Amino acid sequence: MKQIFILKEPENQINSPEEIFKNIKEIKINYNQENFIIICLDTKNKILKMEVLFKGGLNACLIDIKTLFRSALIENSCKVIIAHNHPSNSLKPSDEDKDIFKKLVEAGDILDLKVLDSIIFNKKEFYSLNSENNL
Repeated sequence: MKQIFILKEPENQINSPEEIFKNIKEIKINYNQENFIIICLDTKNKILKMEVLFKGGLNACLIDIKTLFRSALIENSCKVIIAHNHPSNSLKPSDEDKDIFKKLVEAGDILDLKVLDSIIFNKKEFYSLNSENNL
């Protein structure tokens, strides 16, 4: 699989959304379409895997919850963070962004797989839907 995340240094324990993005030197994606990313974490918040799971169009991306959790479970994750870009470069979450985050948190609770955050990003900035809480 093609590497899309170029890191500045090896991944350490992640305690906040800032730590994820300060460690990423480059994300090799097409910013003109929506890319939905899963970041799988172990019990100590160390990154196990980061991958683009879904690609969408200019203003939407279809998310399959089963595929997302299957990917996390295959990695033996106990926690995940989801992230996606907005081709408009806006960091403002849409109602759909908030709804899918809520659904994923609820589904994760059933599977005992914690969904820690949903992050919206562009080439320079990011916004955390769970920005009030540390991971």
